[in-house]
Amino acid sequence: MIPPAGPAHGSVGLALVQGSLATDEAGDLPQIRLLVLGDSSAAGVGVERIEDGLACRLAERLHDLTGRPVLWRAAGFNSAASADLRDHVVPNLAREPYTHVLLTTGTNDVKNFHGARRFKREFGGLLYALRARWPEARIVWSPPVDMLRVPALAPGLAKVLHHREQVLGRLGRRLCLERGVVPATTLPRVEPAGFARDGFHASADGAAYAAGHLAGTVLGTGDGVPAYPPSIR
Repeated sequence: MIPPAGPAHGSVGLALVQGSLATDEAGDLPQIRLLVLGDSSAAGVGVERIEDGLACRLAERLHDLTGRPVLWRAAGFNSAASADLRDHVVPNLAREPYTHVLLTTGTNDVKNFHGARRFKREFGGLLYALRARWPEARIVWSPPVDMLRVPALAPGLAKVLHHREQVLGRLGRRLCLERGVVPATTLPRVEPAGFARDGFHASADGAAYAAGHLAGTVLGTGDGVPAYPPSIR
């Protein structure tokens, strides 16, 4: 499947003035600048419209929860693993003043049977790169879903990938805590309706559900980890 058509950036809660994003609906509240970076989940693969993808749905949820205007960008790449993001994506992203970064990676590391030592080097290096590039941002990692619930996977393969997902997930959470990144919890419910027609990528319903699940962690409400910067809480 390919990403949906449309610009991979947008805004929520900003009013157009003479064709430009000049004012916000909430007055002088500070803007949330959101980057959703990662694999095909960040790219919106599985939905027909970019507005139904994870980045836009998360931006809408953040605006609903805070009343603040949200500028968002999706930087997602099909089949990208942690090393691809570390070596080819992060160095080529403009140094925009993002306040919040959501990282969606790990699924392709699991699918490609990367071992723990390799994942520590590649995912851990990616975390360092993100923290160095956006030292003031709140960075959150969204781990892979439970592979046992993915319809496209045969039961035997799902069990093998589930074991690897558990190993890399535990390691990933530890690396996040060591390196200044907040690990989100795995999606608590994964239903068939949450998947696109290929049975692997998220559908529009799945993206909306994931956005709702992740919003509190992205904002820093209720997880005990201070938000960055404090003015965007």
